[in-house]
Order: sequence, then structure tokens, then C-alpha cells
Amino acid sequence: MPSPYQTAVFGVSGYAGAELARLLLHHPLLHGHAPIFFGRPDEEKGTPIPLTDLHPQLADNNGAGILAVEPFHWDRLGKQNVDVVFLATPHEQSRAWVPRLLQHGMRVIDLSGAWRLDQETNRAIYNLEDQDPDAALAIQKKAVYGLPELHREQIASARLIANPGCYATSIILALAPLIREKRIDLGRGIVCDSKSGVSGAGKTPTAKTHFMHAADNLSAYSLFNHRHTGELLEQLGLRAGDIIFTPHLLPIPRGIFSTIYVNLQEPTAPEVIDACYRNFYADSPMVRWSGSRLPEIQYCVRTSYCDLGFALARDGKRLVVVACLDNLLKGAASQAVQNMNLLFGWPEQEGLT
Repeated sequence: MPSPYQTAVFGVSGYAGAELARLLLHHPLLHGHAPIFFGRPDEEKGTPIPLTDLHPQLADNNGAGILAVEPFHWDRLGKQNVDVVFLATPHEQSRAWVPRLLQHGMRVIDLSGAWRLDQETNRAIYNLEDQDPDAALAIQKKAVYGLPELHREQIASARLIANPGCYATSIILALAPLIREKRIDLGRGIVCDSKSGVSGAGKTPTAKTHFMHAADNLSAYSLFNHRHTGELLEQLGLRAGDIIFTPHLLPIPRGIFSTIYVNLQEPTAPEVIDACYRNFYADSPMVRWSGSRLPEIQYCVRTSYCDLGFALARDGKRLVVVACLDNLLKGAASQAVQNMNLLFGWPEQEGLT
């Protein structure tokens, strides 16, 4: 039977937008209701662009070839009876559009960083300017951070879901079980050494991301001021002095590899650490816990999973947790679909495994 729900996607031209389109087009419970793809705002006289001109890999024998990215106008959107809008748009654009989308009665899943951060000091890194600061603050207070493993109940009833950052997803999932059980000696600090494939920087090339710079290279960037740091602090209840997060650029197309170093409050057996994670993620189908077998990017890339594993020193106090995921999927598009599944009351992993 055709799905009763209609989705729309803004920003389909980027890497994450392409993955989002692919997942929605093949989602078994959206059969009969292909997403509506919109272009830039107020292009009333624009010409539709075939979706497969932007992304030839989406061509199939089921009708994807006739889908188009439509010129956008607010009146046109209002006539489509859209239930959920996905925003794969720049932060500033998402911040400006969400208030009006909510006024149209639509639910929004935003893949940008525009609504992820509750604290103004953390949000300042985006340099966002609101036309109506009071209205934006009211919306911000109701936005739900879209990490299902932590907030699935709030996500199910949310009107605005702020999809997490890719680095933040890997680190939060790696640390949340330990923090819940208060096992980490925060006085010794947490060190997060994270690496991302080049697609994490977006589709527009820069001097640091083009082939001649990134190939055969490894570089650190945004030390002590990466945009995802605020997400770690707010979602894990940490202070800035509790954690050091250093991102690096890997010379591969996609994937996140985070190595997290912590000291435990007291000597702990490996079996206790294993049970801590297994219990925490017992009902989380998109987290794969491998115990003492450490994850690798090659096993999670192009999947919707976050893979977690650990190594514990002989003293039982020094612990290393490794987290791997695909930055375009669990770090972006598939996590957005996971959130949509929760909104519609569907199995969390539907269309993702």
C-alpha cells in the first residue's frame, strides 16, 4: 500500500543530501510516495532539474529518472501536504527557514548545526543571526537533539529534530555508557582523537580538501574550537576542561574513526565494561558493540551503523574506546531517516539494514 506520509528534501545536491535521497527512495514504508525535492527559495521562474542529472547513481528502473528538483516557493510547498521536511542545507539557511516551516505545520529534521546547541556560548561558533531572536529562542528550547540512542522518546513527539554532527555522534555514543555509570575519572581528562574522510568537509572543494592536499596526507584542524565540541559538552554533561577533542582529515572519501582515551575511577574488569555497553545499547539496533574486537572503517563504511569496541589496560583503569561510522550515513543521512522512523512510529532500523 502507498505510504500515508509525504517527505520533502532541501539541499539534495550535496553528499549527505544524495544519500538521504537514496534512502528515502528505497524506504519500504514510503512506497508510493517519493520525496519532493526542492531547490533554492523564491525561484518561481526556475526550471526543474532532473534528480539523476545531479546524482546519476540514483537512476533505477522504478521511476527515479522522472523525479526532479523543483524550483522552490513557499506557496508551492504549502500545497504539497508535506509531513516531514529534511534540511540538508547550510546552518544559516536552516536557522532562517525552520520558523516558517513550523508555521506551515510541518515537522523538520535538520541535518545542519543550526539548532543542535542549547547554550548560547556554544552556539556562537556558528555566528547565526535571527530576524526574531525571541521566536528563535522559543523554537530552540523545543528542539530535540536527534541522537536516537539517547533521546528516542523525545524524538518521537518532536516537531524539530536537530540531527547530530558526525564526529559528535561517534564520541557521544562511545562515552555515554561510561558517563551514565560515572566510571570516568574526569579529573584526569578525556582525550578524543578523531579522523574523518574528506566528504565530511562538504562538496565544495577548498585548498585543504582538494586531491593534491588531502591525498597521501594526514592533518589536524580546528584544535580546541571545532563546531562539534559544544555537542559533546551539552549531551554528555561535561565542562570544557574535562575533554580534549582533536579532529583530523584522512585521505579517504568517507568514514569516521574516533579513539577515545579515559581513566576509570577504580580498577575494573573487562567483563564489567562489556556489560556496561551491552546493557546501554541493548535496544539500539544501529549500534554494533564488538567488545574487545576493535572496529575499523572498512567494516562500517556505507552502512548505517556505529561500531564500538574497547581495550582495557592490565591495571584495569586505563581504557580506550574506538568508534567508527560512515559520516554521510550514521553521521548524517541515515541518522535523519532513523529519526523519521521514530516520528512515524516505525521500527527504528526500517530501511537502514
